[in-house]
Amino acid sequence: MARIYRLTLFLLFLLVAGLTPARAQDQNLVIIGNGKGVPNDMNMAQLRATMRGEKLRWPDGSKVVIALLKTTTPIGQSTSKKIYNMSANELNKYWLALVFQGKADAPNFFNSEAELAEFVAQTAGAIGVVNQPVPTSKTITVEGKKYL
Repeated sequence: MARIYRLTLFLLFLLVAGLTPARAQDQNLVIIGNGKGVPNDMNMAQLRATMRGEKLRWPDGSKVVIALLKTTTPIGQSTSKKIYNMSANELNKYWLALVFQGKADAPNFFNSEAELAEFVAQTAGAIGVVNQPVPTSKTITVEGKKYL
């Protein structure tokens, strides 16, 4: 009973403060890429194929290297929904099965956007998902948009 009371007070506080909890699908997503190999723009089908490990090489022949925030982060959850059309758990299981079957290399998972951005900037062929453009990596437009 006390737990429900505390939760109710917390929700009331958020409403009074004019805040609402961020939902995963409300997060802006920006696709960033390393200067080597990653194209400047993609359509959604190309992005999904790349991010699902279906596309292993870029047009110049360099290897695709996927960088994602952990699915426990809001951006990781939003990535799961918007790009993969999966829940966070489904995404984790998807990659586990793909790697176990030897069909693709596992993505590189990060705790923070800064770590992910640094990895993408330093890794040829790397592509990642953050919520704001990063000066050290190029921003990939998807369907002509900077934000998903």
